[in-house]
Amino acid sequence: MSAPATAMTDYPADLSDEVTLPDRRRVRIRALRRCEEAPIRELFAHLSPDTRYRRFLSPMPALPDHLVRQLACGDYRRQLALVAEYDSGTASAEPIGLASFGAIDDSTVEVALVVRDEWQRHQVGTELAQRLMLAAEARGFHRFIATVLSGNTGIRRLLSHVGRVVSGRIDGGTMELAFVRRAE
Repeated sequence: MSAPATAMTDYPADLSDEVTLPDRRRVRIRALRRCEEAPIRELFAHLSPDTRYRRFLSPMPALPDHLVRQLACGDYRRQLALVAEYDSGTASAEPIGLASFGAIDDSTVEVALVVRDEWQRHQVGTELAQRLMLAAEARGFHRFIATVLSGNTGIRRLLSHVGRVVSGRIDGGTMELAFVRRAE
């Protein structure tokens, strides 16, 4: 007799993975456990004001509790967050990046991603984005929406590596990009 299928509301242990970056450092990518807020708060505390602005489209000097709960308390089906962690040999692994999606409808999710400043341009964002899109597709979502600052060339460059933009809309200083995962 075969084992019962795991419900999408159970912790997705299959999303946990060790990744070797081009500079040979190893990071662990995993789904946040339900309502696990500490990695989000620690990551935010290590973001520069510029990175906070690019991620939240606002100066955001403090991360509001409701936003932390929204990111942390996903159901693993329609809302999911992945954290990238680096084990520096201290008591616990340091969160260095976070990617999340939230369903807009039955086929589309809104995605967001942030990487600590000193880890940017080391493929952490690419690894997070690829895994997030695969997890979304496994849950039936094949269209992705990202709202980014028009001048955020880093995220636009990352999107060009992992996705194919199918439509875009500019509103003031922001762009809403709709994309699909780039075939490997």
